[in-house]
Amino acid sequence: MASADLPIGRRVARLRVRRRMTQQMLADRLGKSKSWVDKVERGVRALDRFTVIRDLAAALRVDPVTLLGRDTRPPAAGTAVDGVGGVDGVRAALARYDTVLAGPGGRVAPPAGELGRQVGYAWLTYQHADYPQLLRMLPDLLGDAQRVHACGGGDDAAELLVRAYGITSSVLVKLGEGDLGWLAADRAMSVATGDALLVAAATVPLGPALRAVDRARLAMAATIAAARSIAPSVPHDGPPEHLALCGTLLVQAALAAAACGDAPGVRELVDQAAGIAERVGDDGPDLHWTGFGPTAVELARVATAVDLGDGGEAVARHEKVVGSGDWRGLPAEHRAAYLLDAARAYLQVGDPLTAGRALVEADRTAPAEVRLRPVARTLIAALIRGGPVPADVAHLATAVGVA
Repeated sequence: MASADLPIGRRVARLRVRRRMTQQMLADRLGKSKSWVDKVERGVRALDRFTVIRDLAAALRVDPVTLLGRDTRPPAAGTAVDGVGGVDGVRAALARYDTVLAGPGGRVAPPAGELGRQVGYAWLTYQHADYPQLLRMLPDLLGDAQRVHACGGGDDAAELLVRAYGITSSVLVKLGEGDLGWLAADRAMSVATGDALLVAAATVPLGPALRAVDRARLAMAATIAAARSIAPSVPHDGPPEHLALCGTLLVQAALAAAACGDAPGVRELVDQAAGIAERVGDDGPDLHWTGFGPTAVELARVATAVDLGDGGEAVARHEKVVGSGDWRGLPAEHRAAYLLDAARAYLQVGDPLTAGRALVEADRTAPAEVRLRPVARTLIAALIRGGPVPADVAHLATAVGVA
């Protein structure tokens, strides 16, 4: 079999042997365990984060494209998020310190009410997975939020700036910019300092940002600490919106535990979140924009099972979730991202046909979630390498540039 046609784990093993490295030597270079390397090479652990693929490629002294088997960067999709109006523009906005150093001079800060509407619109844009539009909005939004905060806008200004940084972090992590996403999340934490609820809200996007840069244990510690800091003294007894924030943090902690391979920790954390979800419900107040409820917890059970390599459990839970239909009430971004997890589960159990259907449905739900995310392109590339695919999957592969 040609190297380009091998599963990615097999290519890692072949390149490792070619470099005369043992699994332990590669693990040491990556700061991972030998067991982690072994699971990657056997295909038990999926390589679905570009940052991990990049680090593996550096350790093996090859281009990331060599590990992926082909060039998986879609030209059209890349131009949609790069450049001045894309990630580069957000990076430039995060690199500016003029508002902090010189005060709110220059561009006039909008009224706090107008800024609130802008931040709300940015959040809706994120929920609809219109990432190119969101990236175009973020530089000005961040600047305006910083100016309002610098003008002494009080608690409302701090909350709006934390939310703007959180949205920024979330979309950057989606697009494979983990380090930049971590920076934005860290800025939110700095602004939130001194307000336990605001710190907890800022920790929600911090968890995925830390996981994106392979700091899952730090992500787990931070999210658990934040959840405990706002947990009511009597379990499940508190304002629903605060409980929803606590439950969301527990879900993030569970996802971090799964990334660490901590199955008992995952079960405990998800069960705690499920208990809170029963109290909150799917239609409770969502002042912190968490989207938390029983349905979100069930989707998290699927995602954590996939991360733990238990595709069978993930598929069984997924089919129960989609059978209920409740998940279709979630925002397009959440549904499409979840379908990527479902596709990973079906690949783990050796069902590429259903994995392809999940990816096509994700593309119909929120095209940018599939066409702009490295994890989706990795999944599509795996399907293409596996042999002939249905016409709709082949069309999608062509659209994202991996055909």
